[in-house]
Parts: sequence; structure tokens; C-alpha cells
Amino acid sequence: MDRDSFSKKVQWTNYSEESSCSEEKRVETPSCKKPGISINIILFILTIGTTLLAGALQQGVNPLQDPSQIVKGLPFSAALLFILLAHEMGHYLVSKKHRIDATLPYFIPAPTFIGTFGAFIKMRSPVQDKKVLLDIGAAGPLAGIIVTIPILIIGLKLSEVMVVESSLEGGFTLGSSLILSFLTKIILGNIPDNYHVIIHPLGFAGWIGLLVTSLNLIPVGQLDGGHISYAVFGEKTKIISKVALIALLGLGIWGSRTWLVWAIMLLVLLGAKHPPPLDQDVPLDRRRKVIGAITLLVFVVTFIPVPFSSV
Repeated sequence: MDRDSFSKKVQWTNYSEESSCSEEKRVETPSCKKPGISINIILFILTIGTTLLAGALQQGVNPLQDPSQIVKGLPFSAALLFILLAHEMGHYLVSKKHRIDATLPYFIPAPTFIGTFGAFIKMRSPVQDKKVLLDIGAAGPLAGIIVTIPILIIGLKLSEVMVVESSLEGGFTLGSSLILSFLTKIILGNIPDNYHVIIHPLGFAGWIGLLVTSLNLIPVGQLDGGHISYAVFGEKTKIISKVALIALLGLGIWGSRTWLVWAIMLLVLLGAKHPPPLDQDVPLDRRRKVIGAITLLVFVVTFIPVPFSSV
């Protein structure tokens, strides 16, 4: 084994504590056993419960007082979990296609107004080259947006347009993106300034799907956008990540504090560095370059500059 090969393997070993447990290694070493899915199932069931509760509370009922009312949270819960599942299964299936050892999705239940902190998969073996890196990075956002758009359209069709009343003061409104503004205009028409869209639970789940897609496509660290950026630009991604983090900090200071929190989290948890694949010399083909351009377009049209604002 030459020095360069050894260096690449060491870098990927640092990338994941479990990266040494590849498919081949697991056959030879009893300690590298395939993880069970019991924790995935438990977390998924818990997330069903927390998103059902969140959806019911959004509808103005308290299932803690009347458990039968929790069914009112079903449309929101089912739609949101379907979007998150599509995103993560996109990563998972493409990982398996390229013989990457990946776990099934882990859902994260949370006591928030949407009932979850999202979901993720873990890759337990290194990525071979930039082609595989781009395929895996792009699969999640593209699968997620394909599922999100129909849910959002149905949700907008079921939403109501009402005159803004004083009783709404003290609440918050959802920010818009290019694709949301376009779909809203097509489906609901031009909305006068003194009117407000009371979004249906399906529409709210679709809005979260747009936000999740744009968050994951930010070209920082090991986010999906970071994977895609590294596959396309290589080591220049470190500069791109730093610029993206500075832009988010700026948006957080002069726009929405949501981005300030997100920028700090990314800086602390992920940083600007992305580990290289084992073979950096394999170039991207034309098809993958097109996929990279499509994901950039998806990021632009789904990005929400001000996610929340006070009424």
C-alpha cells in the first residue's frame, strides 16, 4: 500500500468512528455486527406520537385532556413524516446502490411545535469517489422535494384566505420562498394586503418540507449541500462553506434570528471542512454535473430568507 492510499484511509477513519466496520470487515470480525433496527422503530413510533400531538395542538385541541382529539393531528403528522422519510430513504437507497454501509433512518421526536427535529441516516463506511458522493448527497433533497410539492399544492388548495383580524396579532406568519410564492399565486390568486392565508396542516407540512430541503442544501460541512459542493468543486468547498456561514450570520443579524442560530449550530457541530472521498481523481460525468445544477436550483427556489415573522 503506498503512502497516498494509506493517508486517504486514515482520513476516512477519522470521518466516522464506525467507518472501519465495512461490509467485508463485518464478515471477518465478530465485533463489527450489523446494527439492529429496534432503536429506529422505537424512535419512529415516538415521533409519530409527538407529531400527532403537535398537529392536534395546531388545530386548537388538547389531546392531553381529550385523547380522542389526537386524530386531528393525523394529516400534519402523516404528511411531515412522509416528507422526512422520502428524504432519508433517498440517501439510504442510493447508499445501498453504491455498496455504502448505511443505517435505516433515525427519526428524532421533540417537544416542539412540529413535534420533531427531523431524521438522519449514518454512513458506516467511506465514500469511494465524487460520483458516489454527489449521488448520495443529491438523492435526499431531490426525493424530498418530489414528495413535498404535491403535498404543498394539496395543502394550499385546502387553505383559506381570510381578512386579517386583530385577534391574530401577537402570532407569527410563515415566510415565503420563490416556489411557494409561485404556487400560492397560481392556486390562490393575488391576495390583497389585508387578507391572510390560513394554511391547512398539509400546507404547513409542505412548508416545512421546503425549509428542510433548503437547510440541507446549504453548502456547509457534511450537510447534503456540502457533499454536493465537494463533489463539484473539491477542496474549494472549504471557501464556499466559509462564505455560506458568513452569509447566514449576516442574515441572522440583519434578517431573521433563525439563521443566526442555525449558523452557530453549523459552525460548532460541522465546521467548514468536508472529508475527501477515497479516490478524488474520478471526475464527474455530464449527468452528475446536471444533477448538481438542479440541486442548486432547488436550493434557490426553496430558500426562505425570513422563515418566521411577527403579525
